[in-house]
Amino acid sequence: MTVKPNYVTIKGIKDGLVFLLDDKCELTTLLEELRYKLEHSHQTILTGPIVHVDVKLGTRIVTDDQKEMILDILRQKGNLLIRSVESPEPPGGFDPLQSITTLSGIVRSGQVLHHEGNLLFLGDVNPGGTIACTGDIFILGSLRGMAHAGFEGNEEAVIAASYLAPTQLRIAEVISRPPDEWENRETSMEFAFLHNGKMQIDKIGNLFRIRPNFNAFKGV
Repeated sequence: MTVKPNYVTIKGIKDGLVFLLDDKCELTTLLEELRYKLEHSHQTILTGPIVHVDVKLGTRIVTDDQKEMILDILRQKGNLLIRSVESPEPPGGFDPLQSITTLSGIVRSGQVLHHEGNLLFLGDVNPGGTIACTGDIFILGSLRGMAHAGFEGNEEAVIAASYLAPTQLRIAEVISRPPDEWENRETSMEFAFLHNGKMQIDKIGNLFRIRPNFNAFKGV
C-alpha cells in the first residue's frame, strides 16, 4: 500500500495556527493539497472566530506572484487572518518595500490585532476594534476604531488609512482623540504622524515629505 506524502501540515499554537508547507514538492502539487485540506478537512478550526495564521515555507524561494497564489487559497476561508509568511530572501538582496507585512480581514469590536513591524491591512477596523504595531500602520479600508503605531516607543511611526475616522490614534506614547469636527471634514486618504511631539494629520500624498524613501507610494 502506497502512503500519500503529506505536503501540508497544520499545527495549532497558543494564539493561532501554523501552516508548514513542504519545500521540496512541485508548487502546483503543494497548492492542490493546500486547497484540498481547506475544503475537505480541518473544518472545526477553519470556521468561527478569526484565527491568526503563520505560514512557513521552509527553504522554498517564491516570487511575489507565487506567494500570492498561496495566500489567495488561505484567504478563501474568511476567518483566517494571515499574520506572517516565512521564506528565504530571494536572490538580489533586501527590498525595503518587502518589509511591510500584508494582512486582510475585518477587525471587529472587541478584537485586537497585534503585529511586530510594519503592517499593510486590507480591510476595515470597526468601532471598538484595535490595531497595534511596533512600526507603521497602513489601512486600505476604514479606520473607525483605535490604532496604535510604534507601541514600543517608535515616534517615527505613522498611521494611514483610506478613510480615517478613528475613535483614538496613538503613536508611541502620544494619544490623540479626534475632535468633534472630524466628522465634518474630508477624511479620505490621510495619515497621522508626530511633529514636535504632537499628533498631526495630513493627506497621504504628502507622506514623502517626512519619508523620502516612500516616494513609490506617492499618489497611491
